[in-house]
Amino acid sequence: MTVQLQATAYETLYPEGHLLADADWVDAHRTAPGVVLLDARAKGYDEGHIPGAVWVDVKAFKDAPAYTFASADAIRERLEQSGVSQDSTVLVYDDGGGVLATRLLYVLEFVGLRNQVKLLNGGYAAWLAAGKEITREAPVIKPGSLIVQPNPQLVVTREHIEAGLTDSVLLDVRSAGEYSGQDARDNLRAGHIPGAVNKEWKEALAPAGQGGVVRFKSYAELSRELGEAGVNNPELTVVPYCQSNQRGAHAYFVLRLLGFSDIRPYEGSWDEWGNTEETTVSSGEA
Repeated sequence: MTVQLQATAYETLYPEGHLLADADWVDAHRTAPGVVLLDARAKGYDEGHIPGAVWVDVKAFKDAPAYTFASADAIRERLEQSGVSQDSTVLVYDDGGGVLATRLLYVLEFVGLRNQVKLLNGGYAAWLAAGKEITREAPVIKPGSLIVQPNPQLVVTREHIEAGLTDSVLLDVRSAGEYSGQDARDNLRAGHIPGAVNKEWKEALAPAGQGGVVRFKSYAELSRELGEAGVNNPELTVVPYCQSNQRGAHAYFVLRLLGFSDIRPYEGSWDEWGNTEETTVSSGEA
């Protein structure tokens, strides 16, 4: 049975502000029935974390060689081992200003927990800056019970893009150098998917504030800046992509926060597109 939780401080600040929580909300609800805290940081869990939080390896939810998600059974097993159940409210966090928590949120929504996941704005840095309690003790986990139902409407494939997407915009959230082709990284080819617009993912974040905490920009700023980049119609299908859909998942979260109703990241991203000889590649600045 789902427990009724208090509104977060952001519910009136963004169209989908329920997706964001602050440190006070997390502190007030972290022991509530049905609330599960997931620490998505790449490192640091053993040195200190939010009490009750379970560490998860975000990369384990990806089948990188196949350019897709891990199997539904593998995702279900890992989430259940972390205490996630069908009716859970899941709070995710990373260091703040990164992509791991938003990636985890995207995966959770993709497998059926849509509107059941919240992200700590500013991450662990915000928790520390607020003077909240931390611990080095791992919690005793009660395994969850979950039915994983991947939603094909929350993802696109290379084949979808090659077939042509109608009423949509491709959003490349990599750096300007990656988009233009000047920075090939380790890819076979450099550039971007033809027709894609470029808006680097980290531009959704405000400058670091007190205590080095990095939070999301305001609704007005995000809407204006995305609109200037060509993402200005919430009714359009938006297809974010990056190198491996970690930064793309960050854009998914930002667009969700802003009320875009149809966001379908390209899970294969440039890992697939830029390393497949038969795909078409464009280069040059936007």
